[in-house]
Amino acid sequence: MSDSTVVLFKDKVLKIQTISEEAENEYHVMEWLQGKLPVPKVLGYERDEKKAYLLMTKVPGEMACADKYLKDPEQLTTMLAEGLQMLWNVDINHCPCIWNLEKKLQMAKYRVENNLVDVDDAEPGTFGENGFKNPNHLLEWLNNYKPEEDLVLSHGDFCLPNIFLANGKVSGYIDLGRAGIADKWQDIALCYRSLLHNLNGKYTGKQYQRFYADMLFEKLGLEPDWDKIRYYILLDELF
Repeated sequence: MSDSTVVLFKDKVLKIQTISEEAENEYHVMEWLQGKLPVPKVLGYERDEKKAYLLMTKVPGEMACADKYLKDPEQLTTMLAEGLQMLWNVDINHCPCIWNLEKKLQMAKYRVENNLVDVDDAEPGTFGENGFKNPNHLLEWLNNYKPEEDLVLSHGDFCLPNIFLANGKVSGYIDLGRAGIADKWQDIALCYRSLLHNLNGKYTGKQYQRFYADMLFEKLGLEPDWDKIRYYILLDELF
């Protein structure tokens, strides 16, 4: 979904991105998270006039959307819930990156004003007859209905392909361009959406059984805040 190029070697990965705040953030937050979470180790970082080059180690395991995990939604949601809690347990006092709502809405405004939002990639019903008229209408709604934030360390894009699993636990977090301080429901919302899409066969056409909507919240020991979940899924439509 991005313009990044990823070159895979036997024991390392080279990620080539257009220079952006997210590219810089990924490098800095990955360095800061060494020893705190299972993230790739930075082997080198260089920039030229247009591109950023991030060389890093490979994380072990397989993506959380691998068939072996989707076949067992209970085990999968247990591991994902533990992965979320691992993030929240990191002390954010010295975190170098902030991605709170104020920051995200500023970025969303820039994307809307510069016609960078892909409405064709939105969830069904977000835009159109029974949804928002256009991205500007959605941005206006997001600004008017900002929820209170419960700030933690957030992955920023907690979707199944960005979480690696091995030996019954999270073995790696990748794609950390939006990682930093944000509301905990940011990650819960995108994790929930990603579970629904992957288990309902959106990407492969294969549907998996034995998953029900509240399973993730049971594993987290939380009552679902559906207003926040909807809010953060809608916010992500502008990115």
